[in-house]
Amino acid sequence: MKSAGLDKLARRYGISPTRPSPDGREVAISADTKRKILSALGVELAAATQRETNAPRRAQEPADKAIPKSFLPDFLFRTRVWGISLQLYELRSARNWGIGDFEDLSDMAGLAAKLGADFVGLNPLHAPFLADPNRCSPYEPSNRQHLNPLYIAVDRLPGFVGNAELERQLKGLRQADLVDYVGVARVKLGALRDLWRAWLQSGAADETYNPGDFESFVARGGDSLRRHALFECLSFSMVERGAGAGWHGWPGDFQRFDSAAVAEFEHGHADEVRFHMWLQWLAHRQLLLAAERARKAGLRIGLYLDLAVGEAVDGSATWGEPDVYISKATIGSPPDPFAVGGQDWHLAGYLPSAIVAGDGSPYRRMVSAAMRYAGAIRIDHAPALRRLFLVPLGSKPDGGAYVRYPQHRLLQILAETSAEHRCLVIGEALGMIPVDLPDELAAAQILSYRILSYEQDKKGFKPPDAYPIFGLTCISTHDHQTLVGWWRSADIQDRRDHGIVPPDLTAKHLEHRRRERRNLKAALRAAGLEMPARLSARASRETLRELTVSAYRFIARTPSLLVAVRLADLTDEKRPTNIPGTSVSYPNWKPKLSVSLEGLASNPLLDRITAAMREERPRNRAERERSGSRRISIRQG
Repeated sequence: MKSAGLDKLARRYGISPTRPSPDGREVAISADTKRKILSALGVELAAATQRETNAPRRAQEPADKAIPKSFLPDFLFRTRVWGISLQLYELRSARNWGIGDFEDLSDMAGLAAKLGADFVGLNPLHAPFLADPNRCSPYEPSNRQHLNPLYIAVDRLPGFVGNAELERQLKGLRQADLVDYVGVARVKLGALRDLWRAWLQSGAADETYNPGDFESFVARGGDSLRRHALFECLSFSMVERGAGAGWHGWPGDFQRFDSAAVAEFEHGHADEVRFHMWLQWLAHRQLLLAAERARKAGLRIGLYLDLAVGEAVDGSATWGEPDVYISKATIGSPPDPFAVGGQDWHLAGYLPSAIVAGDGSPYRRMVSAAMRYAGAIRIDHAPALRRLFLVPLGSKPDGGAYVRYPQHRLLQILAETSAEHRCLVIGEALGMIPVDLPDELAAAQILSYRILSYEQDKKGFKPPDAYPIFGLTCISTHDHQTLVGWWRSADIQDRRDHGIVPPDLTAKHLEHRRRERRNLKAALRAAGLEMPARLSARASRETLRELTVSAYRFIARTPSLLVAVRLADLTDEKRPTNIPGTSVSYPNWKPKLSVSLEGLASNPLLDRITAAMREERPRNRAERERSGSRRISIRQG
């Protein structure tokens, strides 16, 4: 195909002709990259001229239609609220099985409500690879339409009876400082299989777990649920054979869900398939119950769930619905000043041509799967509503390209599903993003995601009143150190120690952090907040606790509708949740909190910070009058 024809075809399928470079220039996309991306999008290049002439045109985005607006609860037009964010697995309790579970979540929601919060924010709860528990990143799930059964509170199921040997095993799992996913999966799945057999024989159930509801759940789940359960069965079987949990390593006749070999396997393992459907039902029932308890406790928003930007390339989702996923390219990001080679996240994304297709489109099903439990969802990498950076298989990230997605239709689906489920939407849009995207997301009533350390300009940290109303503001996330860790430059030292950043660049980053510390102190003082007298990088633990309280007062004073208080800040954690850029050198997604659920209520830092949040963001008129808090109001429409 001639260059002009290739360029025309690339434009037709939404491939951007350029990508950014670390120095701010636009770099032209090569002809080879265009061919690879077109192939990844399912465009055949054979008989090129004829194919280009007859290629189906992409649906054009409407140019003159109003931007669809996502749901916002009425009370947010009169007040600002706050909540607590955490990783569910990191919770310790006297009764859990070595990993935080849905019963812990209910207890956490009750505590949050007593403290005056209005939501509990969580990591993605998507289905992982049960047959390979150490593949534990919540942002590389096997399937976003289903849940993680490891969060089931087994001891709360009807018919459960413990014993001394089980308690001995649980004691070891509880005492470990890291989540032992392999041990947790072995013990939980063993107990759940015993309960499944008893449930089948005696129908042990109660009002929450009755067979009729299970059958209705299976019927509603349809092919998606059945194929996911079938994948789990095959995954366990393939691990036993040494082929691995992900389908890319399976024999060829098992790599498609509709093969004769898979049909024969399903026929011979019907009970096991039903067992994995049952696990999904149990997780569904317990998460639904946790959401109900959260609202009854007084959380006006309730649970706030996170959505990963993509799925594992070899997981249940891509195996069960291969025609809706890109198979020859993965999601990543172009080269930038902090990742000069770019990034390949090794995640599968939806095909632009399939993502909104049909009434039960993949995107609608995916967001609905979270919204049915949540009062808020956060979309990880919200720029994906407009475009994704795709890296062809076998290429480096600098050989990738941006591909356009049907933004208006995706916003329309978000508006419709959020109204149906009365669920507000937050869009995380950090890094390289289209300059007009934040304004369009705000017009769609999708709250922006603001992190304190990112809210800086040439003058230093932005003052509270510079933050947007339509936003969720926080100090840090799962990819960052706590505020104390940031202050002590622990994140910079981690990147150096794990070989992510070379020593010469580390020195520059440390110097920059010294300026950031000075600028943060100046911003806090300018906001009228008290500052400790001796606030150096090596300040005492108590001094840095005072800094943490002041920093939370600072973000609480922003006009942002939502503010999230990170639980790891309240418990003063030393270990990060995740160090981006590491895989084996750090136990990502495994560190537990140093304080148990039972000990949280008496935690002095939690008491001080949540008291500050109640003063700055009172829930009712009496509290507002006591605190003198200003009222932030916004107009609908």
